[in-house]
Amino acid sequence: MSEAGRTTMGEAGRTTMGEAGRTAMSGTAGAKPEHEFHLPVAPWRRPPGAAAGVSEQILAADGSGTHTTALVRWEPGTDTSPSGVVRHDGWEEVYLLEGSMRDLTLGETFSRGFYACRPPGMPHGPWVSEEGVTMLVITYPDATAGR
Repeated sequence: MSEAGRTTMGEAGRTTMGEAGRTAMSGTAGAKPEHEFHLPVAPWRRPPGAAAGVSEQILAADGSGTHTTALVRWEPGTDTSPSGVVRHDGWEEVYLLEGSMRDLTLGETFSRGFYACRPPGMPHGPWVSEEGVTMLVITYPDATAGR
């Protein structure tokens, strides 16, 4: 395909994007930068206010930090009980990649392959992870906020 904004197969089978598509992806509020497949190089850091044993590696974020994609890792024995039940101002999507975590409120353990999509204000946790867990976490603001 050669129309602007459409994804096409470029040289050596690599996927390329037309100029209009690239602009739409990177030139709007809340947009993350364009990244083709690569190995993440961002450092693992403890997020502000996170429980001991929690670290994240930001894969992509917009300029405001409200749209993020991150790998989040909990070391074995991580316990978020001191934080109690948590609620966020924006959306949060979580996909468990490996390990497991136990929701102390629900009394259920979730492991690799489980997915959560939490709207703003949804209560969740606290959590304990005996073996540790690694998850993909995507956050973004409530689209209806400020309307």
